[in-house]
Amino acid sequence: MDPFEVRAFALSLPEAEECWPFDDQTPVYKVAGKIFLLADVQSTHTLNLKCDPDQALELRERYAEVTPGWHMNKRHWNTVRIDGDLPAALIRRWIADSYRLVVEGLPAARRKELLEACKGLI
Repeated sequence: MDPFEVRAFALSLPEAEECWPFDDQTPVYKVAGKIFLLADVQSTHTLNLKCDPDQALELRERYAEVTPGWHMNKRHWNTVRIDGDLPAALIRRWIADSYRLVVEGLPAARRKELLEACKGLI
């Protein structure tokens, strides 16, 4: 999966927005002001994705491209190399899971609205 596909998919999620708060090579994707994806698309081709803590450990054991979240809470974030052999569909699923986890942490009314908008997308 290339960085352009990552960007297109992330921005296809309801109310997702892109910003560049750190530098010109690290786009950050947010929903309702909360980060669900950080990318280093120019030098390392990695993504930081929020993940269920138990699943995060399982993914790190199963895939060499998945490591504890760089500069993030290692319990809740994974860093994923996207320039290897991981299928694009799997990376999209992990992006969608990260988005969903962030949305599930929002207030009930906002959460319901965004999850409804996601039906069929994630």
